[in-house]
This record gives sequence, structure tokens and C-alpha cells, in this order.
Amino acid sequence: MKSSDKFYIPLDVKTAILKYIVIIISIIYTIQLFYLQIINNEYFDVKSKQNSIKGIPIQPIRGVFLDRNLEVLVDNKNTYTVKIIPAYFDTSKAKYIEAALNLENGTIVKYLRTSQSYSPYIPIRIKKDAPFKNIAWIEENKEFFPGLTYSVELQRSYPVVSGSHMFGYLKEISKKQLEEKKDIYTMGDLIGYCGIEKTYEDYIRGEKGYQYIIVDSRQRQIGRYNDGKNDKKPQKGYDLVLGIDKDVQKVAEEKFKGLRGALVAIEPQTGELIAFVSSPEYDLSKFSAFTDKAYWDSLISDPNVPLFNRATMSINPPGSTYKILAAIAALEEGVIDENTIISCPGSFVYGNRSFKCHGAHGNVNVIHAIEHSCNVFFYKLIFKIGLDKWAEYARKFGFGQKTNIDITEEVKGLVPDTKYYNKRYGKNGWTQGFLVSLGIGQGELSVTPMQLALYTAIIANNGVSYQPHIVKGYLKPGTKEIVPFTFPKIQTNISQRTFDIVKQGMYLVVNGHGTATSIKMPDIPIAGKTGTAQNPHGKDHAYFIGYAPADNPKLAIACFVENAGFGATWAAPIVKEVVHAYFNKHKNVNYKDTSLVKSRKN
Repeated sequence: MKSSDKFYIPLDVKTAILKYIVIIISIIYTIQLFYLQIINNEYFDVKSKQNSIKGIPIQPIRGVFLDRNLEVLVDNKNTYTVKIIPAYFDTSKAKYIEAALNLENGTIVKYLRTSQSYSPYIPIRIKKDAPFKNIAWIEENKEFFPGLTYSVELQRSYPVVSGSHMFGYLKEISKKQLEEKKDIYTMGDLIGYCGIEKTYEDYIRGEKGYQYIIVDSRQRQIGRYNDGKNDKKPQKGYDLVLGIDKDVQKVAEEKFKGLRGALVAIEPQTGELIAFVSSPEYDLSKFSAFTDKAYWDSLISDPNVPLFNRATMSINPPGSTYKILAAIAALEEGVIDENTIISCPGSFVYGNRSFKCHGAHGNVNVIHAIEHSCNVFFYKLIFKIGLDKWAEYARKFGFGQKTNIDITEEVKGLVPDTKYYNKRYGKNGWTQGFLVSLGIGQGELSVTPMQLALYTAIIANNGVSYQPHIVKGYLKPGTKEIVPFTFPKIQTNISQRTFDIVKQGMYLVVNGHGTATSIKMPDIPIAGKTGTAQNPHGKDHAYFIGYAPADNPKLAIACFVENAGFGATWAAPIVKEVVHAYFNKHKNVNYKDTSLVKSRKN
């Protein structure tokens, strides 16, 4: 036998081996086909359709903001947006486009880099609110710049008032937000970033529509899917109805030009905000498109800090506006009544310190102590009340806690009590002398203008109001019917007699011989309280809280002017103008308060 015969395989054996190989391969393919077509048929059918049919999102119209009289405050306008489709774009030509569109060098590469983790076929915005000359240039040169395109989009506009800290603005959704809400948003979508744009995002964003197209394996469009029968129309977002009065808001904004501070006006019976100003403001129209770097740098470097919401974030001692709180606590606890007399010789001595008053008021009761803003009366009164009882009443009116106004940025402020002082200074590290300053709204007490406005509204409405809110509700589509939002009720359970007494004092502040007689109005009586808060870092802060008409309040206001001086000089006149703007719409109504005039004579 030859050596080669050792490896000889008979023909019939070879045929059998080949047959088994074919059978095994056939079995494998059969199993694989069974797996694909039977077991995982639904999964791969969906995947197949996804590879061939794509839904192009159609952005919905965002809901607009209307004032309480259904006049437009925030609207939408059509603008051109320049985009780039990365898959088709030649980055070497970026510099020519940047020059033509007046973009900073490197802008396009920066946007392409931030979006590189997404599909290269999704258009990337490179310029919003582009002028028509940019669009004309793109049309003339589009054959030289594949991937460069544009679309008409809606952009926020502000036709009447600024309202920057109230309305807020939109930004492109972040990667983190997109991960959390990928079932609603896609890359490049705009989302409410602050203010009521953020709080009510789910109501005003609307619902996207989709146009379904057939694409090839490279995602290039081939045509409409099913002749557009499966397309989905976008649904417009709800229009929000605000409690804001356009005319009052406009006047308040005008009066704060050149000043730092805040004003909040509330309808006491409902908690609806009628005006909301934080000054200085910033230009929201600059945020509706791509924010210019130079403008952004100017905002963050401005020593007046225009991005800071002073209405809800600025905390300072409230000064003499807080004397009303002490009076309420003392009356309600029976420490004093309207006839209790406290002597004011012009100063109050505690330990080795003398605390001054505005003058020597002699023997005064609580009504005239409020009228003349007598410091000595309230220096002595807080010792009668006690620190913790004083703090308890402060919290009844919303101090030391967020008001939960329907914008996201707000701070609590501070109402010090025994627990606070013990924690900060130790049980033996402080004395009752700390109460002297608290008695007149100074010391470590800190409040926001928003809290002061709520406090004033509760007083005006005799101990009852609602959580303050900017938005009343939304308009039912196709109708003028308002669907209201509901807000928690605030109830202090303080007696009517107590409010009657302090309100007499507040009436005399303006209409008697008090500290704000300069804003007296013959047809619309205002009741209120001035405040001048000491500021160790500069000029004092000016405050005025008030409501009108005095006998049937429809408007409660807190005004804070930063580093201005006396409340009667700076804050009270602004409130007078806001009151006039609001009631000017009701010229035929006689608001003269005869009942309180009689009570003063008596």
C-alpha cells in the first residue's frame, strides 16, 4: 500500500459527510429564520420600520401669556433660524458662513462638537432670529454649502411690558434634561428655564406633530410615507391667563427705572398678583434668540445685578413695616388693648444703651403708635409679647418660609427665635437685649418683598388670603373660558377686632398725621405703613406697605427701594402711582372711606 493511501476517503464516505454538513447548515439557518420570523418577529419588524420610516417632528405653537383682561403680555413671532445638517456639511467652509452670517469665529465648530453624540442628520441651530439678508445669501449660495439650511420658527416677543423676572425665558434643553424627558423632547428643543415659562412648561409647550418620511440606509429622504395619512398635527400649548394688570405693571416698571428694588401688588381676596417688578430688569428679547456673549457678559458684570430677582430673593430687615405684626401679636394675646398707654420720652434705655425714637410722642396707644411709627412703644411692646410668641405670629403671616409663589426662585428669609439664638450664640451667648431691635423690624430678622406683600394682603383681607400666584388659569381651546388653577387658602384665625384696631392706625399713617400723608388721595383712601431699614453697607432701604381702598381693599402692595433712604420719600410715592393706575379704570366708583374718618374723630 502506498503512503498516500492512508488518507484515501472513499467516495461514499465523502458524500455522506457533505450531506451531513448540508443538513447541519440547513438546520442552523432554519433555527435562525424561526428565531427572526416567529419568536422575534415583532421586535425586528419595528426595527425594520425604524430604519425605513422616520418621523420628522413639527414644533407646536407655544401658549401665550395674557393679562387679567385678556390682553397679550407675551406673544410669539415668526423668525428665521439658520441650521446645519452635520452629515452633509463640510467644516472647512465654516469660516465663510460665519463671516457671511456675522458669527464669531469657531461658532459652527462649537455647535457641531456639542451635538456630535446625536444623529448627524438632525439639524443643528447656529443662528436664531436671522435677518432676511442672511436668508437671501443662503438661497444664493446653497449649492456651495451642502448641509446649510434654514427654517421659520416661533420666537417669544414682549410687546407691552418687560416682566423679565416674572416671565422667565427659554433655553435649548440640556443633555441631563433630555435624558430625563427623552419621551417628550428631542435635541435642540426649547424648554422653560425660569419664571412661569418653567413652572407651567407642561401646559404651554404644546404637543409635537410628526411628518413621516421614507429614508434609505443613510437616512436620506426618499418620499412621504403612506401619502401623509399617518402624519400627526401638532397641538398648540395652552394660553395662560395671568392675574397681572398690564397697565399697572407698566406703571410700576416705569417708576422703578434707575432704581434698585421690587414691588409686588396682590388682590387680597384671591392671592392673584396684579403687578410684579424686580429692578433692574434685563431684556428678555435678548434671550429669545441666541444670547449675545457681550450682552451676557454685561449682565453678569453689572454691579446692579439685573439677573437677581429682588422680589423673591432679596432679604433685608423690614424696618417699621413690621410694627404692625408686633401690634397684632400683642392685641391678640391680650398683652394690650386699644386703650393701653405706653409713654415715649424720646428714647428707650436698656442696659447701658439708649435707643432713640423719631421724637418724644408722650403717652400713646397702639393706634397712634402705628400712626406716628413710635419706636419706643414697640421697643417696650416686644418684651411684653416675648420672643417666641412674636416669632409664632410672624410665621402665621408667612415669614421665615417660602410663600410658594409660582416661580421657582425664592428664599425663606429668617425669623429668629430662642432656638435660633441658642444654636448660633449658645444659651449664655445672647441676652434679651436682642429683642429691642426686633421690636422695630431690625436685627437679624430678614424678609423678602414678596413676603411683605402677602403679609399686607392678609391684613387687608382680615386674616384670610390665598397662596400668592401670578397665573390664574388657562384658556380653554377655542373659547374664552378660563380654566382656573387652585391654590391653598391661608387662614390666620386672628380676631376681627385686632384687625380693626391696627387698620385704624394704618389708615392714619396716610390720612391722619402719620408718616405718609404726602400720598393722601381724596378719592381713593390708602392705608399703609412706612419703613426705613438700617443698612450697614450703605444708605438705608426704603419700604412702604399699603392697601386700597382702606375700607374695602382690592389691592395690597409692598414696595422696596434699595439704598434709597426714607420709605415715605421713596417707596410710598411709587405705591401711590400704582394705586392710581389700578383704580383709574374705575373712575365712577366712589372709594372715599367715611367710616374710618369717623373713627378717627371719635
